[in-house]
Amino acid sequence: MHDAPRRYLHGTWPLLIGMGVLMLGAGLQGTLIGLRAALEEFPTFVIGVVMSCYYVGYVGGSFRTPQLVQRVGHIRVFAALTAVASASILLQAILVTPALWAVLRMVSGFCFAGIYVVAESWLNDRATNQSRGSLLAVYMLVLYVGLGAGQFLLNAADPAGPILFLLTSVLISLSIVPITLSAQRAPEFDVGERIELAQLYHISPLGVVGVTVSGMLTSALFSMGSVYARLSGFEATDIATFMAVMILAAVFTQLPIGRLSDRMDRRSVLVAVCVLAACLAMGAAVFGSTSRATLFVLAAGFGGIALTLYSLSLSHINDHLAPEQMVSASGSVILMNGVGAIAGPPLVAVLMEAFGPSAYFGSMAVLVGALALYALWRKRQRAPVPLERKARFVGAQPQAVSGQLVADAAQSVALGREERVTR
Repeated sequence: MHDAPRRYLHGTWPLLIGMGVLMLGAGLQGTLIGLRAALEEFPTFVIGVVMSCYYVGYVGGSFRTPQLVQRVGHIRVFAALTAVASASILLQAILVTPALWAVLRMVSGFCFAGIYVVAESWLNDRATNQSRGSLLAVYMLVLYVGLGAGQFLLNAADPAGPILFLLTSVLISLSIVPITLSAQRAPEFDVGERIELAQLYHISPLGVVGVTVSGMLTSALFSMGSVYARLSGFEATDIATFMAVMILAAVFTQLPIGRLSDRMDRRSVLVAVCVLAACLAMGAAVFGSTSRATLFVLAAGFGGIALTLYSLSLSHINDHLAPEQMVSASGSVILMNGVGAIAGPPLVAVLMEAFGPSAYFGSMAVLVGALALYALWRKRQRAPVPLERKARFVGAQPQAVSGQLVADAAQSVALGREERVTR
């Protein structure tokens, strides 16, 4: 029994290595672009708009890639998108203007979403019903560690020069090597009907609102964090540490919080997570300027807690769906998360421009606080889902994964529910 997960991991190690390298580049790219924009003295609101363009492309890529794969094959699509993503970051090193960066960020978002779709479909194709949950957990661990470790590459060169852009391009290009050399056959893509947003909201209002707010929080955290740090007077080393602690903390919080939500009313866990995240964010806004150590501790706590909201909201949606509905709902889930992600950076940027850098954490405290109040109200409107009907929690990270992984996670939790019911 214990050899089975090891065997499946052995068969997917090229994918995991390739995605780990890609995440190093993705983690560096997001922080570098925000920091470089601040160094170029782009207005804060303009930086927010430029950063949000990534998520415009991301939503488009999540929906468009399956059709492209069906037409020309997953290896060709993966290679083409990786090449374009690599070229787009090089062009950003040469063409340093807000308008061109906005377009290139959109292209980059489209490409990264497509890359995730292809890679994750391969992962799902190699998994069995028994191994899927374990493989998804390992995959998410690779993504988080890669994104977090990529922050420290900011120290490799001067962010005001072209070297870090070149390094990002190299990492993106290298990620294709183990994946393309090891892929044996194209996964099957099933582009089926989607549960429409209005129907999904009727089924799970809190889940839909939760994935939307999570999109706002996560995009603001990743996109505007380096801008906040720069405006607060941080140098590159401290900016890298600040971003890394927020991301890497989520490695340790996803499963404990998820497992707790499997055992009790998931809405109560979501409320507790929101309240704790709001307190940590307000603490960072008020006391973060007292010392770097204090800020890093509070930021790590906030990131570790806040980055579980997407998984909790997705699991809450799945609690209210039949197993056969889960994959169909993934399109609406990724759409609402993407809409929130598009809105997040400009909203936080406006507040930072009006009230100073501390509004970075202050605005996110308000967002999670509002979600907590809405969740409390929803608890009064509907009884909790019985334990035997609840879907198994599967950790997932928005904007670092695609709609394909949402569908894969839905399949995994559906299997978990069926397994629980048959016992």
